[in-house]
Amino acid sequence: MEPPSHALVSEPRRRDPGFAVAPPEHASWLHDAVVAGGGRIDAIDEAEGLIWGGGDVANLEIVMHQTRHLRWVQLPSAGVDRYWTAIDDRLTWTAAKGIFDEHVAEHVLGLSIVGFRHLTQGARTTEWIRQDARTLFDARVTILGGGGIAAALLRLLSPFRVRATVIRRRQVATEGVERVLPLSRLDEGLSNADLVVLALPLTRETTAVIGESQLRTMREDAWLINVGRGKLVVTDDLTRGLREGWIGGAGLDVTDPEPLPPDHPLWQFENCIITPHVANPPNLERELLASLITENVRRYLNGDPLLGVIDLGLGY
Repeated sequence: MEPPSHALVSEPRRRDPGFAVAPPEHASWLHDAVVAGGGRIDAIDEAEGLIWGGGDVANLEIVMHQTRHLRWVQLPSAGVDRYWTAIDDRLTWTAAKGIFDEHVAEHVLGLSIVGFRHLTQGARTTEWIRQDARTLFDARVTILGGGGIAAALLRLLSPFRVRATVIRRRQVATEGVERVLPLSRLDEGLSNADLVVLALPLTRETTAVIGESQLRTMREDAWLINVGRGKLVVTDDLTRGLREGWIGGAGLDVTDPEPLPPDHPLWQFENCIITPHVANPPNLERELLASLITENVRRYLNGDPLLGVIDLGLGY
């Protein structure tokens, strides 16, 4: 579905705006985060702001139909593709963009080292087998996405002296990056990379951005790391590519479908590391999200710009 265009409601703000929190299973900590920002908890049909803690998107759609004065909705995740069916383009929507960047970048670094050094296989075998390995030092790294995750990852990679290429929508010079290329030159960025990292939002343009053609363009010993969205990669093509040796391996924190069925062939490949969407660990996620909610409630009440505003035209 193409995201709707962005528009703000014209109704003036109420003098004492309230904030609703939902769904009920998240209400306690969401309530605390709103109050910490100086906010007043209100009923859904009277609130100007809705703080959504997650769960079934269908439930959010139901809640949206119960509102009369709503102007702003805070979503709990950085990616917003799953929410398009609920989004009302008359409102301002904010996401958790940016707050998980360092943790996700750390996960990328971990998956890369584990893959390059065959640590998964080494930890599982009872035999003393020494294998040739790769190193991140002086490696050629291509990152798809030019946002906060890419910036955090580049900082983590700087001691490794990597030669970095970034593929992004806007070509702007970036510190520590050799090349910044548009998506139209993706094959150029893939062809000589030792490591390819997907840190893109899922949009109409980026869906299936990595398929058979792109995997065959990569080096046979290159690793693909995906911490964006599962649908960035054509799963059947990746499965075939790993089976036939088109690339060296893959580290996946997101998959399509997700969760990956227990009998899916990707589980069987020694050179495929799969983690259950935990690049932003659940125990850290709530604390970071609560801080964002508190700050955005404070900003809303003061009339300041909100953090993480979603550009509904761009889709993130």
